[in-house]
Amino acid sequence: MAGDRAEIIEQIQRAVAALVATQPAGAGLWLVGGFRYRLLDRAVRRSVDIDYHWEGDLVAKQQELVDLFRRRLLPDIRRHLELEGSVQAAPGSADDAASVASIELAFWRLGSQLGRIEIPVDVTRIECADRPTARTADGIVYRTASNADMVESKVIAIVGRTFLEHRDLIDLHLFASHVGPDTPARLQRKLKRLRLERAGVVRRLADLEHSRAHHARTLDSLIREQVDAPAAATLAMAGGGRAILEHLQGLLATLLVEQGAAG
Repeated sequence: MAGDRAEIIEQIQRAVAALVATQPAGAGLWLVGGFRYRLLDRAVRRSVDIDYHWEGDLVAKQQELVDLFRRRLLPDIRRHLELEGSVQAAPGSADDAASVASIELAFWRLGSQLGRIEIPVDVTRIECADRPTARTADGIVYRTASNADMVESKVIAIVGRTFLEHRDLIDLHLFASHVGPDTPARLQRKLKRLRLERAGVVRRLADLEHSRAHHARTLDSLIREQVDAPAAATLAMAGGGRAILEHLQGLLATLLVEQGAAG
């Protein structure tokens, strides 16, 4: 049942992304985040949500997507997957109002053991230095951020979130090859625009060191839960969460400390 559930979640995510990419409500939205890596780069980590970058009014776009999902997505999912569903705009906190507007998608099948499937769709804003790029999957054209902006967004999420999301660490580890020689300078400019202070960056890097055992255990758990089985086995054989953490500590030090991006 766990395998069936994961497969159904991914089918729904792909349906959401395809719908947004081909409907007027999705015009100008950039597919970003972990599911972007999964869909367009064949990432081995399964994402739990879907993220879009939007440069306009987040709440207005949130409502457009809610209307689209009610009108088109729910009937499509009912017809193809025999799931009932609901969609609603998630209430946002005052702290998040300027940075993210979320939509709560939920699906279920009466009389089954599938349980309730919840998939958040977040309309947010990331720092982008490049123009959007066009990528294709299964004949559909997706508007997305550049590889450089994507990997830098993961670095910024790691040091900028109030609470660390370990999935960002895994994504950065998987796509560290997208880091370029100009990444430290690009990050420095982005961190300044976001007004992320050096002290906060230093605290996050120190926490990765001082709480290394905790972070390694959490990464191991996430690898088991969200990474495709063959890749999860390979990562475990190569040292698992501890090896990932050691790699990223060196990478983050190079990007944020040695090059002065935290200053």
